[in-house]
Amino acid sequence: MTAANTILEWKGRSVVLDLIAPYVYIGTLAGEDSQYLILEDADAHDLRDSSTTRDQYVIECLRHGIGVNRRRVFVQKTQVVGISLLEEVVP
Repeated sequence: MTAANTILEWKGRSVVLDLIAPYVYIGTLAGEDSQYLILEDADAHDLRDSSTTRDQYVIECLRHGIGVNRRRVFVQKTQVVGISLLEEVVP
């Protein structure tokens, strides 16, 4: 199984995107193209705006739900250092 195949299987599910920058995106994977991963009903969170760590923030979203602040967002693949299903986050 390749990463590309796995990402296609995750379409319609909640994912966590960890970026190079101090941002984390959590939302429903709607699709992708050659440059972007596309999330819908997403939370774009700047980690500099809170005192919580990346892991703490993601666990709070797992426990309490995604605080949607974007209907759709395009995230550059070159900025993503990790992608996982929200349901696979270990609290």
